[in-house]
Amino acid sequence: MQTRHLGTTGPAVSALGLGAMGMSDFYGTADRAESIATVHAALDAGITLIDTADFYGMGRNELLLAEALRGRDRDGYLLSVKFGSLRGPDHAFGPMDHRPAAVRNFVTYSLARLGVDHIDVYRPAGLDPAVPVEETMGAIKDLIDAGYVRHAGLGEVDAATIRRAHAVTPIADLLIEYSLISRAVEAEILPTLRELGIGLTAYGVLSRGLISGHWRAGHVAGPGDVRGVFSPRFADGNVAHNLTLVEALRRVADARGCTVAQLAIAWVAARGDDVVPLVGARTRGRLAEALPAVDLDLGPDVLAAIEAAVPKGSARGDRYPAAMMPHLGAGN
Repeated sequence: MQTRHLGTTGPAVSALGLGAMGMSDFYGTADRAESIATVHAALDAGITLIDTADFYGMGRNELLLAEALRGRDRDGYLLSVKFGSLRGPDHAFGPMDHRPAAVRNFVTYSLARLGVDHIDVYRPAGLDPAVPVEETMGAIKDLIDAGYVRHAGLGEVDAATIRRAHAVTPIADLLIEYSLISRAVEAEILPTLRELGIGLTAYGVLSRGLISGHWRAGHVAGPGDVRGVFSPRFADGNVAHNLTLVEALRRVADARGCTVAQLAIAWVAARGDDVVPLVGARTRGRLAEALPAVDLDLGPDVLAAIEAAVPKGSARGDRYPAAMMPHLGAGN
């Protein structure tokens, strides 16, 4: 497994990371034993970066990772943890809470659930409009000084917020959606990150499975799978068009001798050595498909063919519901 650095101040990590969200939330029922086996397979393959959040499954995702990581060398993996997105007993999302007192509370519970004495990268999820980012990052800096956190990160914020946060404490990386059909970061956010020496950890590289090559027209979501309801790109009137882009990408993948998912992941990895794609594999099969992606060599001809198949801005539908879009760091 190749390695990359999370910015100039962050740690060295595997060139491909594992996003654990779908093992506990949003994509329907997951097989716990298979999820744990997938984490083990990822570690055995050399993946060292694992991303989670305290609100994934209302803490269940952290507990699952604790079980999967039990007995593993703590220096052999890095945990990226998001906090600050509140949820109710009906699992609905509420407001953000990024107050310093809340930060200290959240990290205490995450450390206990994960069964570790430190978190490698700790980051607020998005932005709390009621709390200056300087106060939130100051609380994370205090946790770093105390040894409970190793590095500060950010999640889904704009370029101005990145600058303000970085002035308080060095930021290792920004976690934000980046894929062939979600490229808004390229306009202002990515240049800002590179100016400041901050890495980009990309989630949604397969757009929640939409551009994986496995999503089919007429797919019926199972219980607990919110993609068809939550994401406008899966909505009737949009999904059929978006799948035509996937079929165009499939032709490029076939010519290259790889799968659609591998090509889409490789495209993100090829954006630069400061970009680390996360894959949300819930099974060992999906993980095995993703692993070769970072070793694919996409020459100029292949990159041009990818651009022709999926032109920038060609997807239909926002990546999040309309009410959430103004609160994200970048558009589509």
